[in-house]
Amino acid sequence: MKGKPINIAAKSRLYELLTKVYSRRKAQAINERILEAVARFKQESSQVLNARHKSTISEKDVVLITYGDFIKQEGQTPLQALAAFLEKHLKDQISIVHILPFFPYSSDDGFSVIDYRSVNPDLGSWEDIKDLTENFRLMFDAVINHVSRQSDWFTRFLAGDEDFQDYFITQADKWDLSNVVRPRTSPLLTEVQTANGPVKVWTAFSADQIDLNYANPDVFMEIVELLLFYIQQGASVIRLDAIAYLWKESGTTCIHLPQTHRLVKVIRLILDLVAPHVILITETNVPHDENINYFGNIDQETGETDEAHMVYQFPLAPLTLHTLMAGNTKKINDWVDSLDGSGMFLNFIASHDGIGVMPAIGLIDQEEIDAIIAQVKAHGGLVSHKSNPDGSEAVYELNVTLYDALNDPQKPNPPLDSARFIASQIIMISLAGVPGIYFHSLLGSHNALAYYQETGRERSINRKGFTLGELEQIFSDPDNVHHQVFDQYKRLLAIRTKESAFHPYGMQKVVRVSDEVFGLERHSPDGVSKVLVLLNVTADDNEFTVDLGQTDLGEVSRFGDLIGGGEFESQQSALDVVLRPYQALWLKALD
Repeated sequence: MKGKPINIAAKSRLYELLTKVYSRRKAQAINERILEAVARFKQESSQVLNARHKSTISEKDVVLITYGDFIKQEGQTPLQALAAFLEKHLKDQISIVHILPFFPYSSDDGFSVIDYRSVNPDLGSWEDIKDLTENFRLMFDAVINHVSRQSDWFTRFLAGDEDFQDYFITQADKWDLSNVVRPRTSPLLTEVQTANGPVKVWTAFSADQIDLNYANPDVFMEIVELLLFYIQQGASVIRLDAIAYLWKESGTTCIHLPQTHRLVKVIRLILDLVAPHVILITETNVPHDENINYFGNIDQETGETDEAHMVYQFPLAPLTLHTLMAGNTKKINDWVDSLDGSGMFLNFIASHDGIGVMPAIGLIDQEEIDAIIAQVKAHGGLVSHKSNPDGSEAVYELNVTLYDALNDPQKPNPPLDSARFIASQIIMISLAGVPGIYFHSLLGSHNALAYYQETGRERSINRKGFTLGELEQIFSDPDNVHHQVFDQYKRLLAIRTKESAFHPYGMQKVVRVSDEVFGLERHSPDGVSKVLVLLNVTADDNEFTVDLGQTDLGEVSRFGDLIGGGEFESQQSALDVVLRPYQALWLKALD
């Protein structure tokens, strides 16, 4: 079955973008190759084009972020164990599963990929991936800024294979590198021995992760073919890892360069042509204004973007930490007020990586950032650094589980600690966008200091997995705080996914009650369903009055709390509320 022919406007747009990256001769050649690949894909992949999962995103969608081997069970591959766990415990709460890089790798817990097209046999097989797509949409990582030193491409480069000599950046030791922005403190250039003698190659992240040379259109074509392969294997969401660093050029910062944005736009255009159900998301751990540039151009009438469909909401994690540490909502309220509602965010406050500090710059004061860093250290967490262009170092991210970042593990107070932690999650899942939940957040995990000591890698502190037996033991004990967090989280997600006011594109408006209360108004896109979010961000009881006349809920007299089940009545557009420490209400308008 042949797909529809590519329209002339799309062809013209594709060529236009490529000519802004490559010379006209190179652009014409790769343009033809891309069109051939698109036509071939359409002909061979009719089942993918008629994917069982719709592309639309709604309040029903929640992303779970997990490693493929977070759950192990004797007699099953880890991917099979993960599928069994998700189907038993989270099938009704989670719709999209982001399985972190599940390919053969040599370092960085999967982000130094040896073979892009194979499943790590320690995790399972492509058949296991296919089985997961029966119940969930899957997010695949496209780790395309760099490859493993052990990859076939780099091995051929070292051996002197002519076809691969231009796959890597080999002339940068002659460049002006004084402005390069780095996410690490390791050497930018690494010397390697090749069949033709010693050569220095670009290694932005580590000596084992060799950056690809996108100035060579053959490299970009390899990636286009790879992304089409991922779609064939069941990817519904493609995550462009570390995409901000894709293009390198002498004398520049080598981050967010125009060529990078144009190549992302090309990828988006290709997805629109062959698989419009697939969502493109960019991972750029940078300040907010830089991050949202990956939406590209936004149609103000439809909200459609021409670059990423979705971007990570990086400032949310440090802002949430600050809010609950300070017991003050002013900074997060100001930030939410500044969001214009264009583009779709993946809201997250914990992940396999640490909590980024850079996105907080300009949103909270340096003293407040320093206070977060100090608390994380005091609670047993670690910090990772990056190199600045002037040779100095700065804190790049905080390596800690979110539960321990918020709560002192040396002075546990389970009822208050779990309430504070759940409050952080309520902030995240109440905001416009799609929630992204890290597996460890479902349980309120503690820092895995022993695992960090075993690996020597800071990020291991929140990457330790479980046996299925360990999880079942947690779930069998109702007094276990991790069991309680899991049950509360599941219940909140079950409520949220049934309430259209939490639609990602629904209206969002800050409701300023007091600095101690996080207030948010959410409406469904059609305006029918309306919810008022109220959250006490302090460890004290809080009594206050909401002036509904300052909201779009002034005519509402009755509200039902979706979380607690109680009913509230307003008098003359005034709503009196009392909240316990870290208590939240989701007040749905009943009239």
